[in-house]
Amino acid sequence: MKAINRILSFAACATLGFSLNAQQELWGGAKGSPQISDNGSVTFSIKAPNASQVKLKLDYRADTAMTRDANGVWTLTIDALKPDIYRYNFIVDGVKTLDPENVYVMRDVSTLMNMFIVKGLQSNLLAVNDVPHGEVRAVWYDSPQLNSRRRMMVYTPAGYDDGDKRYPVLYLLHGSGGDETAWLEQGRTAQVLDNLIAQGKAVPMIVVMPNGNVDEQAAPGSAAAGLVPPTFAHSKWMEGSFEQSFTDIMKYVDTHFRTLAEKRGRAIAGLSMGGYHSLYISANNPDAFDYIGLFSAAVTPRRGVNSPIYDNIEQKLAKQFSMKPELYWIGIGHDDFLYKDNEAFRAMLDKRSLKYVYRESDGGHEWRNWRLYLTEFVPLLF
Repeated sequence: MKAINRILSFAACATLGFSLNAQQELWGGAKGSPQISDNGSVTFSIKAPNASQVKLKLDYRADTAMTRDANGVWTLTIDALKPDIYRYNFIVDGVKTLDPENVYVMRDVSTLMNMFIVKGLQSNLLAVNDVPHGEVRAVWYDSPQLNSRRRMMVYTPAGYDDGDKRYPVLYLLHGSGGDETAWLEQGRTAQVLDNLIAQGKAVPMIVVMPNGNVDEQAAPGSAAAGLVPPTFAHSKWMEGSFEQSFTDIMKYVDTHFRTLAEKRGRAIAGLSMGGYHSLYISANNPDAFDYIGLFSAAVTPRRGVNSPIYDNIEQKLAKQFSMKPELYWIGIGHDDFLYKDNEAFRAMLDKRSLKYVYRESDGGHEWRNWRLYLTEFVPLLF
């Protein structure tokens, strides 16, 4: 019996040892990466003893060389990052890799990057806080104009299912290469709405996030096409089809959700390609939206594209503004590659005395700006 007990004890110890080692391997060890200090400095580390060079790629910053210690651990500290969400990769001997000690990952088109949050006033709106939470639904709908069954994501505020109240709707559109999940995963839309509503800074609203790629039913891996690679290259993009078929989305939302189905109860906004869509959808439906937001928007039709959607845009805008929208909001970073186009667009509005709100921020064509614009735009609605 003693011999059996010794065997069982040895087996238990071996199992425990394996479990602890497996757990340590799973979570990347006790230290972890990244380490975020109270003052906003962040230390990154990765063990790569056989590497000759390791660099950090942090969002839109230039690649930065890391330093190796005697144990083959490469480290780098970045000082005083502002409160926000950040994304990063390591580049080990020229090969991009994720941080094995950080399980939190974002997908941006076909690129995977680790993420972390530097806490502070602005980033608090992006975090999950102990407030009432809304729900996000993956909704499939028929689009007769595109002859396709398609998916969109719909946020409903806390308490939506508990009564018969009707809610205003924000249609929130993604950029080129994105899909219906982009504003949720990278824009943190559900967290932003939960927090702003809980703080009394925004009215409870429904947020509809459709897929703006008309040749794609849903985000890669979520449709009948299977596990296709995400791509920027779509057979149809910014050529009028999505704008023309957008009424299919509005009709579905108004018949399947308790909406305020009128101009004063609708807003539309988007980033980059989504801003382009927002501009032309609202201009071609001047009685549909009281609130319009263009975030780093493309504004000029692509060369060679012919669609009635893009014809006579100045006259369409004049008609739209004659119907007195409550808000026409334009935001862009001063380093954005679309800055000059937006400047020319604003000059055209100014020439016609068409009133808008303008927000210029630091940086370029990047998510830190689009998340910022969302937190500033939403409190102005309804």
